[in-house]
Order: sequence, then structure tokens, then C-alpha cells
Amino acid sequence: MAEDLRSRFTEALKASMIAKDAARTSTLRMITAKLKDVDIAARPSGVDRVPDEQITAMLRGMVKSRRESAELYRQGNRPELEAKELAEIAVIESFLPQQMDEAAMQAAVREAVAEAGATSVKEMGKVMAVLRAKHAASLDMAKAGPLVKAALGG
Repeated sequence: MAEDLRSRFTEALKASMIAKDAARTSTLRMITAKLKDVDIAARPSGVDRVPDEQITAMLRGMVKSRRESAELYRQGNRPELEAKELAEIAVIESFLPQQMDEAAMQAAVREAVAEAGATSVKEMGKVMAVLRAKHAASLDMAKAGPLVKAALGG
């Protein structure tokens, strides 16, 4: 990334305000507000501005909570609220790195199992640590867990 996520948020917010895109502007304001909360929470540990890796993790958390909300709205027969959540997810995901597809994920899992030298499910933690170190930004760890377990014969 040539520019950091903070400047991308600012530029996107300016552009959406100029375009009078109220939904996108609202979502970008939520992102910046959440980012300020994360920055404030990190201050006691001596960090003024959290790094991009933490911002990415924050964005993933925001997407996860909105997916859960959208599912609840769908179950509650509230399509207008579900659509709003899905639109917010689309905006947030535009700032996240591209996720691996299923085939790439399986290849990464096989590579991590080989690198960790894992042979049983008891060594799943080692494999997950290798995956997290190499592919944290582009791999959904929640989806990787079951693949690792299957690869180790669990």
C-alpha cells in the first residue's frame, strides 16, 4: 500500500461528502470514530496511533459484527436494515486486503503444515501460528481453522 489506511479513510470521506453519498459518508464516519476509540484505548501502552495491522483487525471486527447483525435482521424479516448492514460491509471491505480464495487457502494450509512439521491435531496451534505470521492480512483465520484440522486428520 502506497498510502496508509488513515489517509485512505480521509480521502474517501472527502470524496463521499463531495458526491453527497450519505450512506458511504456515514459508514466512513463510523470507521473513523471507531479508529479514534482504538487509538484512545492504545494510549496507556504508549501508542498514539495504532499501526495499519491493528486497523485491519479493527475493520475485520466491524465486518464480522455487521454480518451477524445482517443475519439477525434477515431472520427478523427486516430487509431494509439487512440491506443497510450489507452496504456498510461493502464500504468497510473496500479498505481490507483481498481475501484468499478456497484453493489458495488450502495451499497455504498445506504449506504451513509442512513448515511446522505438524502430524497431529495436537500441533494445530503451531500451524495456526505459521499461518498468522505469513498470511494474517489475506487469510480469514476462522475459515482456516477447520481446514487445518482436516489437514491434520482431525
